Amino acid sequence: MPTILDESEAKPKLVRGLGQLDATMIVMGSMIGSGIFITSAESSRLVGAPGWLLMAWALSGLMTLTGALCCSEIAAMMPRAGGQYVFLREAYGRAFGFLFGWSLFLVVQTGTIAAVAVAFAKFLGVFLPIVSANVYVIPPWVFGRYALSLSTQQFVAIAVIAGLTATNTRGLETGKWIQNTFTFTKTAALIGLILVGFAFGINRGAAAWTSSWFNPWANGWTPAQAQPGLPLAGGLALAMLLGRAMIGPLFSQSAWNNVTFTGGEVRNPGRSLPLALTIGCGSVVALYLLANVAYLVALPFDRIQNAPQDRVATALMQAVASPHGQLGTFLMAGAILISTFGCVNGLILAGARVFYAMAGDGLFFAKAGTTNRYHVPAAALVAQGIWAALLTLPVTVKLHPTTRVVEYGNLYNQLLEYIIPADVTFYMLMVGAVIVLRRKAPHLDRPYRVVAYPLPALIYISLAILLVLDFIYLAPETSGIGYLIVLTGIPVYLIWARMAKPVGHDEDPEPEAVAGAS
Repeated sequence: MPTILDESEAKPKLVRGLGQLDATMIVMGSMIGSGIFITSAESSRLVGAPGWLLMAWALSGLMTLTGALCCSEIAAMMPRAGGQYVFLREAYGRAFGFLFGWSLFLVVQTGTIAAVAVAFAKFLGVFLPIVSANVYVIPPWVFGRYALSLSTQQFVAIAVIAGLTATNTRGLETGKWIQNTFTFTKTAALIGLILVGFAFGINRGAAAWTSSWFNPWANGWTPAQAQPGLPLAGGLALAMLLGRAMIGPLFSQSAWNNVTFTGGEVRNPGRSLPLALTIGCGSVVALYLLANVAYLVALPFDRIQNAPQDRVATALMQAVASPHGQLGTFLMAGAILISTFGCVNGLILAGARVFYAMAGDGLFFAKAGTTNRYHVPAAALVAQGIWAALLTLPVTVKLHPTTRVVEYGNLYNQLLEYIIPADVTFYMLMVGAVIVLRRKAPHLDRPYRVVAYPLPALIYISLAILLVLDFIYLAPETSGIGYLIVLTGIPVYLIWARMAKPVGHDEDPEPEAVAGAS
């Protein structure tokens, strides 16, 4: 395995400036965005009962925890810049690593950055009405089913991406300070939401007491209502829709792998990375479950299902703050602003390290494989920022069937929906890499070994396969387009692999002392 054993270069490129706390904050900060505040609405509509809503979140949490446990072994064994890209490359070959990095750059990381940045701008509009999707700097330029536009909302999103990208080019210390500060703050805000729900929101008219927990039909739910045209009925239909209801929770819990992208900058990675993944994922999964219980004890089930714009957390705060419901709206908008800002920073900080690693293998622009005087991959950060900013500009165009009014939607949201099955597949391949590398490279030092191996890997892989098949069945067109987006990377890989020359990286970065000196 020459790529594992022989990578070396005289001059170090990165610095190990991330401690245990910093790594944990990257895990939690990348996970906690806006999803926990809104996705329970769609999941509750799909499954129709409180018990199944919690089941969707619990199963998603089980996947997150078992995946993180497996990832911990490889991350501790290969603490390299690029993380998951490196794991897939070593387990399955360069092509698999490239396809992961390609989809990450094309849609997954950059599209998520764009989506969360626009979510920040959207909630900023609660305080500043001028920031709106309907107030244009440049009106939509329509071409068929799509258009290009620049609203004040899009402008703010681009400004956030540009500002945080520029800040992260100034060194690891600056980026991690922002990450730690905002992660602490938004975690406190999420805990505050939970405490408010339990302390002041409990009422006997809420879903926990008035809805059947595991019989959605008793709550007036039908499979045809949840997904029109579904050719199934009874328990099988419910099981299939439960799988689809996990998409939102899984997306809300995703990005925990981002800390592995910074593996080349973590001090004592054999200990810090497994602890960061375990503590970070475990904490977020627990908080998400508690937040959903808070929704159920404070709100009737139909209010969760039909929360305006799916803002379940805002509905909870409005119910608690009644008759001063506007106060609840402002408090929740403020919490989401903090949450999304910190999430964007974490995604920007971590994602660029993948493209830096790809460039080191000659599979991305050579400039992206270099670092600036602050020992960070500035060129990779800028490339990621430019593409993420561009993804905020295209919008979808459709005519409302009743009002016949033209409605605009965000293209990246559509792209992210397309890519979800493929993204879960890449997570599954990463988990499977634990088994592959136990056979392929048994001699490599493993500072951490998966507890109860191979059970966590088998649990994750089994659930992931069922989930992907479920989504393919329920949304074949969406899933097919997602896999096609990934497969577009094959000709790109063949061209790049033939033409490009590896930059080469030192995989043993300088100690923290250099970071302090910089």
